[in-house]
Amino acid sequence: MNIPNPVFCAVDTSDLAGAKALAGTVAGSVGGLKLGLEFFTAHGPGGYREIAASGLPVFLDLKLYDIPNTVAGALRSITRLAPAMTTLHAGGGKAMMRAAVDAADTAAETGVERVKLLGVTVLTSLGGPDLESVGLSPHVPDQVRRLALLAAESGLDGVVCAPHEIEMLRAELGPDFLLVVPGLRPAGTDKGDQQRVMTPREARALGADVLVIGRPITAAPSPAAAAQDIVASLAPGGQDGP
Repeated sequence: MNIPNPVFCAVDTSDLAGAKALAGTVAGSVGGLKLGLEFFTAHGPGGYREIAASGLPVFLDLKLYDIPNTVAGALRSITRLAPAMTTLHAGGGKAMMRAAVDAADTAAETGVERVKLLGVTVLTSLGGPDLESVGLSPHVPDQVRRLALLAAESGLDGVVCAPHEIEMLRAELGPDFLLVVPGLRPAGTDKGDQQRVMTPREARALGADVLVIGRPITAAPSPAAAAQDIVASLAPGGQDGP
């Protein structure tokens, strides 16, 4: 999909004042903001609205996982906030995902902009032994593929995936299925505890639609300048690194 500025800044904090300051700082440099469970459980819809006042699209990453009726009810509440995207666990099954799709579609019929629904396949913190311990196939790529295909069959708009899963999922799911990718590191930045990393430019070239980037922007001396450098690297003729 063609998203003019695919860089979403991850606001991973429970500090409302700090989150508002960051949103204001990067508002002219990124395509959107990502708010997760840490922020939302601390500040709820009120805090969300304060961040959304920046005017940027918001990816509300809540990873819903419950019985279909409960997830549908949660989606009806979420649509009142009008986020651009939100997440639910594909492992919740087709009935749960279909209930979420129906709730989002019904809300859109009332004039609310339809929220994009993204499936979460296998958390990046889980490896083969973790899957085996809960009775699943220990081969992570197979489980990712299985759940991504189920998400597509259920009517979801896309999935959140790890950088090394982009190529496989783009080939399987075609050009119009959203691939939202966290865990990226621009060339020359600290890899932290990541062993296998990918730059935003590399991820975009493989088919990522949205690039969710946290510390390389938020921990930079100038978050706005760091975001601008990342966006510039994505342009034709752009280059990775400082």
